[in-house]
Amino acid sequence: MRLFVGLGNPGAKYADNRHNIGFMAVDEIARRHGFAPWRRRFQGETSEGLLGREKVVLLKPTTYMNESGRAVQEAQNFFKLSAGDITVFQDELELPAAKVRVKVGGGIAGHNGLRSISAHIGNDYRRVRLGIGHPGIKELVHSHVLSDFAKNDRPWVEALCEAVADNAGLLAAGQDSSFQNKVHLTLQAKGFFDSKEEGGK
Repeated sequence: MRLFVGLGNPGAKYADNRHNIGFMAVDEIARRHGFAPWRRRFQGETSEGLLGREKVVLLKPTTYMNESGRAVQEAQNFFKLSAGDITVFQDELELPAAKVRVKVGGGIAGHNGLRSISAHIGNDYRRVRLGIGHPGIKELVHSHVLSDFAKNDRPWVEALCEAVADNAGLLAAGQDSSFQNKVHLTLQAKGFFDSKEEGGK
């Protein structure tokens, strides 16, 4: 069994923020794979379903970003999961828009959601880093992540979430590099990257 955690802040005020792309990704997984209706538990909202032969629980913590670890730890304890069974979908400033990287463990790069999760369950969970681009100046980072995606961002945001959802079964099966490559090729085929760019390596 796997736990897929989308990071974001609860409430309509934050729904379209760059910081909430983790919520958007797991919402799309639930939609595209016919998961059960969302219900409140574990200090968040959960939805259950199957990705291939793997049972997956989706979790959106409703604790606000900097307390996400409380919800993740509660779900982990209930299902008796190891950190290796947990995948976190997060916004990533250090990646260009629409780029995706998957990694297990590593630093938290100042991300408050990851800081909270690592404090509660350790560092050995998988992260799906969803690129939102960097504003270019450190002082603008806070307002950048907590502001809504621009209108001209919507096409790639939707395409990225759809590609993540379509290939989520590969993540559930532990095929991280295949997942990363397929998402990259899908976005490239839709014209969001220069075809001369390096592939999803």
